[in-house]
Amino acid sequence: MTLASTPTEVPVELVHSKSIIVIHPGSFNLRIGRASDLNPLTTLHAIARRRLHNGFKYKDSFLSERAETTPVQELEDARLAVSHTLQSCLQSDGRRRYATPPQQIAAFNRRSEPELLNNSGGEWVKPEADIVIGNDILRLDPTQDFNVHFPYKRGDLNIHSEPGGSLTSVMADLETIWTYILETNFQISQKDLKYHRAVLVIPDVYNRTYLRELMYLLMSRMGFGSCFLVQDHVAATFGSGLSYACVIDVGDQKTSVSCVEDGICHPNTRVRLDYGGGDITQIFYWLLQKCAFPYKECSDQNKLDTMLLRKLKEDFCHVNLDICGSQEKSFVLKQPGMPVYQYTIQVGDECIVAPLSLFSPELFAITGPKLIHTQKISTGDPEDPHDEIYLRDIRRKGMKESMDTANADLLSDSFLDSQQNNPGEDDIVVDAMDPVVPASIREFVTNPGQILSLDQAVLQSIDRCPNEEIKRKMYGCILVVGGGMKFSGIGTWLQNRISLQIPYLYRAEQLDIVTNPRDMDPSMIAWKGACIMSCLETAHELWIQAEEWEKFGVRILRERAPFTW
Repeated sequence: MTLASTPTEVPVELVHSKSIIVIHPGSFNLRIGRASDLNPLTTLHAIARRRLHNGFKYKDSFLSERAETTPVQELEDARLAVSHTLQSCLQSDGRRRYATPPQQIAAFNRRSEPELLNNSGGEWVKPEADIVIGNDILRLDPTQDFNVHFPYKRGDLNIHSEPGGSLTSVMADLETIWTYILETNFQISQKDLKYHRAVLVIPDVYNRTYLRELMYLLMSRMGFGSCFLVQDHVAATFGSGLSYACVIDVGDQKTSVSCVEDGICHPNTRVRLDYGGGDITQIFYWLLQKCAFPYKECSDQNKLDTMLLRKLKEDFCHVNLDICGSQEKSFVLKQPGMPVYQYTIQVGDECIVAPLSLFSPELFAITGPKLIHTQKISTGDPEDPHDEIYLRDIRRKGMKESMDTANADLLSDSFLDSQQNNPGEDDIVVDAMDPVVPASIREFVTNPGQILSLDQAVLQSIDRCPNEEIKRKMYGCILVVGGGMKFSGIGTWLQNRISLQIPYLYRAEQLDIVTNPRDMDPSMIAWKGACIMSCLETAHELWIQAEEWEKFGVRILRERAPFTW
């Protein structure tokens, strides 16, 4: 019987999409699901392993940790600078904004008493197993002897020198987490993965060694039948239905910017910054403490308190300049082993200052120094004898030989002598035709000791596009995705900041900021885009079969990957 024989038969595309698993790993959450699913399963991307008797203790933080020595005066100066900027702004009706003094808000919060709602917030879960995965970790009794590991940190693999921080350990954690979730939530056993295909969403700024290990994990260890990798910014444009965009992806622990055109992410435009939604949560917590936050026992070391602080940031923070003065808010504190309380607090411009730290990044000093990551030039791979260095040398040699042959009859003896005396000139000619860009051009510029702000990252990323036409297109379409920048009104603020700094040549362009493409949750856009890509007819060229990977290894990835290896 053919698939088209009855009207109730399922289309071929849907059958295929049900066998495709799309995995989008993040520093805090994992998004995973079938390509046929409307939304992915979103769960905590972490694993808790029972500690051996007298074993080493280790727990990754659930929130970006505060710096050991917090620069109090620098933070206060940065906060005042943002507050003064807000005071000079106008409301939509033309009136000047006003702010309630923090002392007045603090006086209210000191008098605020919590209201008892229930005598118990439930009980902790005491697992019998030695491994706990995903959201179940939040219900794990903190007195239990478990080490907690997040395999990703700041947008890349969480490699460190502490227990469980080696590349081998991180890969083992990823295998355990992903396999468990596929078995538990999708009823796909590991022995059946050979009948499924995997799409892995990777960072736009990637480490080639990590990608190779992730491919080995999916193909050799987990046993998927085939697989391909896609960069998160490229996937985001597919999910948004855009053919080109300057993509801003704000996650929990990183912010990345790059320019994507026709499914290609321009290498020189890529930058990843070590701050995200979790850092904004820490800034908001600091601002709440300055206003006498009535839940005094709150700690950023308590995992459930960090989840509460995240929720308060998401519920309270915004960039709506029409909201002035103090606002009365309430929240419920419900944790196992504790009474359930409702708190009433006042908040003012703190709710705007925290999100605006993306444009006043001095506030991010609260979580320590911030690095800038750009795409590094390949230095060669022992497993890939035909890597880009080899190909570049072969191309250079071939071009040199063809030039010598073509010009032999035309060149005089004296000119040939001069060429022999200046052997570097051939290389200069060929290098000018070589697409590899010198490393110096790739670096993003900041003043010494400063952190790159989001608007500066966008401007510098677009400025690194290969030509004027592409730059003009990128100013015309800036796409904001990820879960760390979901604040009402922040797109308008970003638009105004970039409009003030846009080069004169492009000021005639319509600056368009897309913050809610297709009315979808921006944190799911990249996952959705990877689903769409995997079901396209043209995607059959991207799939790497298990036998091909076993035979050719990383060489097939370089040749088949939909990005410049």
